[in-house]
Amino acid sequence: MSESSVASINDRAAEEYHRRGQDSELQGNHEKAVEFYERALNENPDHEAACFRLAVLYDRRADDARAIELYERICTSQPVHINALMNLSVLYEDNNHYDEAYRCLEAILKTNPNHERARLFMKDVESARSMYYDEDMDRRGDRRNAVLEIPISDFELSVRSRNCLKKMNMRNLGDLLRTTEAELLSYKNFGETSLSEIKALLAAKGLRLGQSLEDSKGVIRRPAAAATAGAGAGGSPELLAKSVADLELSVRSRKALQRLNINTIGELASRTEAELLGCKNFGQTSLNEIKQQLTTFGIGLRKLEE
Repeated sequence: MSESSVASINDRAAEEYHRRGQDSELQGNHEKAVEFYERALNENPDHEAACFRLAVLYDRRADDARAIELYERICTSQPVHINALMNLSVLYEDNNHYDEAYRCLEAILKTNPNHERARLFMKDVESARSMYYDEDMDRRGDRRNAVLEIPISDFELSVRSRNCLKKMNMRNLGDLLRTTEAELLSYKNFGETSLSEIKALLAAKGLRLGQSLEDSKGVIRRPAAAATAGAGAGGSPELLAKSVADLELSVRSRKALQRLNINTIGELASRTEAELLGCKNFGQTSLNEIKQQLTTFGIGLRKLEE
């Protein structure tokens, strides 16, 4: 059989697997969709549509390394794949690769100078780049901040605890300090044994759960989500209990909410603009997007009392 015949058979097989992957996505079976898209790329590594959808699914799983690899594969060929470049720039920025993110956005704007999301995100990236370099050059030796940035993966934890924290998007000690015991225990499969393990880990560093949420008297200052949102925003209990997945948000904004451990609209409405913007890599673009989505439900973010 000639090489062209083999290639033709592989192309048809790749197209069939791609179609099955699309069907699986429509049915909400993302695990199966990933399997089919992977098969499509095994048959034809240049199948752009399968590559893009697979990248999006890995992106949603927070498997940044695999998603970046797939997006980069698409972006090396012409014409410019704007959606792939946009998603890739977000992942680069999330991983502190600011120059790479900037170059992706430059490529988008060169092709489409009026691309609104790219223009807005460019401002976030430029701001992050300047902050990054200022901190890098001005090594003040802020030991506490250095400790808070230590990855959880650096510590010896049980597989159960490690997996739970990974699923909750807890990446470093700072993330734990912004989380209460109740929030950890409310997570599926997270029990007292894991809690004790985490508390011991923090105690060894002179830290404790919820520390970043406490005022000078040791009182948790973040109000209960439903009570605060209901009082300040006027939302119904049913609305406030809805998942933030019901909001039409970009991948970047969804990831930011995951990092902040915000799962419901009530929890989101209980936060202030300053609290959201205080999250690493959470910029004005994401804030505007979230405020716009909340407005469609007739509510807004919590405002501090004057």
